[in-house]
Amino acid sequence: MRNFSSLVLHCCGWLLAGSLAWTQGGASPAPLILVGGTVVDVTAWGKSAHDLRNAAVVIHEGRIIEVAPLSTVNIPKGARVVDCSGKFLIPGLVDGYTGMSSQGQASAILAMGITTVVARNDRAHGRVDLAAHPSPHLYLIDSVGVTDDWSLLAAHNGQWAERLRAAGRQTELPPQETARQITDINRMGTRALFLGPHLTAANSQAIISRAHQLGMVTYGEFVATPYQVGIEAGVDALPQMGHYELGAIPKELQRPLVEDPEGAPATTAFDYAGRVPPIDVHLRNYAHFLATHHAALMPTFSTRYVNLPDHRNLWKEPAAALLNPAQLFDPSNPTTGEMDYTIPSWAQHLPASGQRWIEENLRHKADQHAWRLWRINGTIFAAFPHYLAASGAPLHGSMPGISLHTELELLVRLGLSPREALAAATNNYALEFGWNELGLITPGRRADILVVDADPTANIWNARRIHLLLIDGNFIDREALLHSHR
Repeated sequence: MRNFSSLVLHCCGWLLAGSLAWTQGGASPAPLILVGGTVVDVTAWGKSAHDLRNAAVVIHEGRIIEVAPLSTVNIPKGARVVDCSGKFLIPGLVDGYTGMSSQGQASAILAMGITTVVARNDRAHGRVDLAAHPSPHLYLIDSVGVTDDWSLLAAHNGQWAERLRAAGRQTELPPQETARQITDINRMGTRALFLGPHLTAANSQAIISRAHQLGMVTYGEFVATPYQVGIEAGVDALPQMGHYELGAIPKELQRPLVEDPEGAPATTAFDYAGRVPPIDVHLRNYAHFLATHHAALMPTFSTRYVNLPDHRNLWKEPAAALLNPAQLFDPSNPTTGEMDYTIPSWAQHLPASGQRWIEENLRHKADQHAWRLWRINGTIFAAFPHYLAASGAPLHGSMPGISLHTELELLVRLGLSPREALAAATNNYALEFGWNELGLITPGRRADILVVDADPTANIWNARRIHLLLIDGNFIDREALLHSHR
């Protein structure tokens, strides 16, 4: 993050040119030219398909300076030329909502071709490892408008440390104090603001407006604020299937949430939202509302992956060897790949067969809930909102790095084309957030590039078949990453 304060820059160790990654041959002033491959088009939300075959991609000092047919490019003497014939070039992937609390997680993320992450610091995602090296580009998101024991601002600004202490329960800050908080968060170089359940409508509206004035993006995970209000105010992203469906609840269920966004009214509202029939007229109207406004959906389907049909054991992925189960929030069983469900204390005295029955019943209920949410999201998808890919890892069986690829698979299963899913993990972030340094293989963008062995627009699985990985124009030795210590 080029505009971090000197303190955070020192902690991140993030400047990658020549120092982030293991490179082939070290730094060189000569340009690097990738020749002969097909540059995949991910513009127009993945609806354009003007791939450039037999291309030359010229890279200098970490930036892409030219992309053109190979036949039209003059290759200067001394240039480093890499033959990519038969390969496909896609931008480095973006995970727009994840944890990265250890070097092992940072390495797993990089090894899976993810070159930029929006990292959350909270109880579930852990504390962001700002000193990880090597690391993807690290964009931070911080909570705003409420007390929060995990606030990044409080961790780096002693004046806020005591004020933001939640003491077990978040409370909303006064508007003037929230405005000062946004200013100080922005000075840290933080890219995004998280608007959580306790924010009421007026504060949410003011935060979104001020954030946009400062060039920051906003994530809304609303409860006290009605989703329609946050969306009309211009919130940029709505994370988490199982949460943004609250926008379909009736007004009589929304009103009590202003006073009690965590108690019984919230339980009732979430239960209703998770059981809305896919053909419900209110859900269809809400889906249309989403599709006609700015907000993009960030479903983090991966946090339900183990409860959806046809899932596999993610611990068998090579990158999983870099991950410590103790650092994951509610991980799946490394042997089975399934979730283990804790039975009630009263049932622990039952025979083993009875305990297994109760555990299977809990698993069945979780699977049913995930399937209901999936069908609801099918109705939302039919209205054609915009999507951003994010894993939500490491929650509920999801894993840093690995789960962004399950997210892409699930987006395709939902109905996006493989190209649209790729766009959701690349250039959609430039279109939705204005992050024009990433997301495309085009002049002026960062040279974060994946060279893959097969066409990812034909099968999204091919995005995993990484032949070469560049970040800031430097080659990353993926094999060394996969064999590093967690």
